[in-house]
Order: sequence, then structure tokens, then C-alpha cells
Amino acid sequence: MMNKANINAVFYAESYHPIQSGSIDGTDFLPHDNAVFRAHLCSSASLYDPLGDPKLLGDPYCTLFVARLSHQTTEHTLRKAMRKYGRVNNLRLVRHIVTGASRGYAFVEFETEREMRRAYKDAHHSIIDDCEIIVDYNRQQLMHGWIPRRLGGGLGGKKESGQLRFGGRERPFRAPLRPIPYDDLKRLGIPPPPEGNYMSRQQVPSPPKRKRSSEDGEEGSHRSRSMERDNQTRNSSPVDSHKRRSIDDREEHSTWILEEKRKDYIEKTSMERHGYTYSSISVEREERHRKRKSMDKDDHSHKRSYRDRDGKHSRRRHESGRYE
Repeated sequence: MMNKANINAVFYAESYHPIQSGSIDGTDFLPHDNAVFRAHLCSSASLYDPLGDPKLLGDPYCTLFVARLSHQTTEHTLRKAMRKYGRVNNLRLVRHIVTGASRGYAFVEFETEREMRRAYKDAHHSIIDDCEIIVDYNRQQLMHGWIPRRLGGGLGGKKESGQLRFGGRERPFRAPLRPIPYDDLKRLGIPPPPEGNYMSRQQVPSPPKRKRSSEDGEEGSHRSRSMERDNQTRNSSPVDSHKRRSIDDREEHSTWILEEKRKDYIEKTSMERHGYTYSSISVEREERHRKRKSMDKDDHSHKRSYRDRDGKHSRRRHESGRYE
């Protein structure tokens, strides 16, 4: 039970339940009006699909919900006001399907999630066309169990309507002053109040963060390792580069020798399988081996001359920089 000393403590809904949203402290387990009963019916029978709206476009984690707009506010005015917080990628001002008049709310998609969070923090209770607006994250796509206002759900509301909904940013749940009916809440699947983890009205609830997959994490780790490898290569001295080049040459030469041995073994076994003697073509193999060995010596001498030339250039650059 809540202490009266913490009467100003609040908490916010992480998932949506119609019966809980109609309760001021989040502990009701019976619908108190017909709209809540209708929303609970839609939720229980899965009559509403929050992702079935064909007008939903863009990234939900970068989309901001703007409400209580003036009916005279246009897309141009709203876009100009939202540009103060970041680059606007897309904007949809919801209008009446028949008259075309503004319904007083809109969805604004920013370029990045960081810009959306900046607008979420700073644009709340700002003034546009002499109206104080409220902003929130895109609960339709990001809040589990969401039911819109037209079906009896939603959040917020005005006292004149008689259909207040709690748990959102504008009207959070108050910490309960009575015993919490845990059994009844569990039976209906309603999350209980977080005793001991309440917030104050001055604290801003954080919108949900994007869940990073394991593939993204592995890709980021591979990218970071490759960047570290490139930086080490870029910052290494000429001596280290020569050492690394010689090691690569030795590895390449050993790989070539193993490949040649493998080819000779395959050729020998194939000849024995067909009844040929291995000594019949030994002269040709030795001649071919001498040719390859001479070619390898020439290649090695060319590489050594290139390394000597690179070493001379590096020493000259080092000496010139030292005397300067």
C-alpha cells in the first residue's frame, strides 16, 4: 500500500490494457463505462490490428505523434515547427475523410531516432498557432495491445468528455493508496503497479528503444575489428611493413610447395592405378620443377629489389623530415 508521503508518485504504462487505462491508479479490474467495455471487447476478440493501417509509413522508432493541434495548422506550418528539432523525413496531418478538415493530430517522421527523441523531450507543451501541443511516441505500432480512441481506448482525454484514460505521458497512473488486488489483476493479464519503482511528475518517461539483433552486433564487432586492423596498418613503421611483407611471401611460398607436392602425389597415384611406371616421366617432372624454381628465384629477387627501393625511400623521407 502506498504511503501518503509519496502521494505525488506516478508510473506509466508499458503495455496497453483497456480496463487498466480507465483506472486512475491502474488497479481496476472491472470496466467503469461502456467505452472501456467496448475497447476490452475489441482487445479480447482481436478485432483491431494496429499494423493493418495502409497509411502507416516510415520507421515507427523515428515517428513522433503530435496532438492538440489547431484546426488551422497546415502541413507547412507543422513541418517548419518540427525542423527545429531535426530533419523531417515524412509528415502526415490526419484529415477528415469527407470534409478534408484537420483532425487536430499528426505523425512526424524524422531522419534519425536521436532527432525524434530530441523532439519528444523538447516539443512537449510547445506552442504552434496559439495552441499548446502535446507529443508522444508512436504507440500504435510500438505499444503492445494498443486500442485507439475511436474504439474506446486511447490515452489522455479531457474532463469534459468524461472518458479519461490514464497511463500515458499526459495523465500517468497515480501510485495506489489502497491495497493492490494482485489476484484479480493477474487473472485479467493486467500488469500490477511497480511498487518501489515509482517516478515523479517531473521525470520524463523514455520512449521504447529499438532492439538490436545478434546479426547487427556481429556486424558491428567485425566492422570494429577491421577498423582496428586498418589503423594498425596505417600507423605501423616501414620496418614493420617489410617484416609483414616477408612473412606473407614465406607463407605464399610454403603454400605453393604444398600444392606442388599434392599435384605430384595425385599424378603418381593415378599412374600407378593405370599401370604406368613412375620413373618413365621423372625426367620431365624434374625439368618442370627446375623451371618453376628458377621462376620463383626471379620473382623473389624482384620482390627484394622492391623492398630495398621502398626502404631507401622511407629512410630518405625520415632523414629529410629530421633535418627540417
